[in-house]
Order: sequence, then structure tokens, then C-alpha cells
Amino acid sequence: MAQQISILDPRGYPPKVVGKQLAPRLDSLDGKSVYLVDCLFDNSEIFMDEMRDWFAANMPQVNTKIIKPRESWVDDPDMRASIEADGDAAILGVGL
Repeated sequence: MAQQISILDPRGYPPKVVGKQLAPRLDSLDGKSVYLVDCLFDNSEIFMDEMRDWFAANMPQVNTKIIKPRESWVDDPDMRASIEADGDAAILGVGL
């Protein structure tokens, strides 16, 4: 006689995903402050440095600031508040 075994699915049940409206697009970046967010992934610091250099060479009228969260994978309310208070846009860098 065959023995019966139980199999459990470790994935559980996925959470319900609710879409959100994207932020409105800026008409121009001229004179704006763009935060380049280094999300602490592998090589993202290099990517953000390259992006800052690209903006300096190709769009010098855009003020770029590189910022990092305190730790990876954890929400940083202080960082978000800084971007909201002083920035016009943000680009998240997740590495290469």
C-alpha cells in the first residue's frame, strides 16, 4: 500500500495588488532638482555617478543630487521627505 504524504506550498497567497496613478510628468527639467536615488543594489552607486555625469554633460541646467536610504529593502521616511521637500523628480537606481 502507498503511503500518503502532504505537500505544502511555501508561496502562500499573493497579496491583492491595487494600481496607483503615476505622478504627473514635468513639462521640462530645466532649472529643476532631480534626486538620483542609489537604492544600495550592486553597482547602483556606479550607475548613479554615471547618470549624474550624463546630466552634467547633456543637461547642465538640471540640478542633480545623489541620495541613499539608510539601508536596503527598508523604507526611509526621512529620505522620502527630503526628496518631497527639495526635489522636483526622482530616479531610482537599482544597479546593473
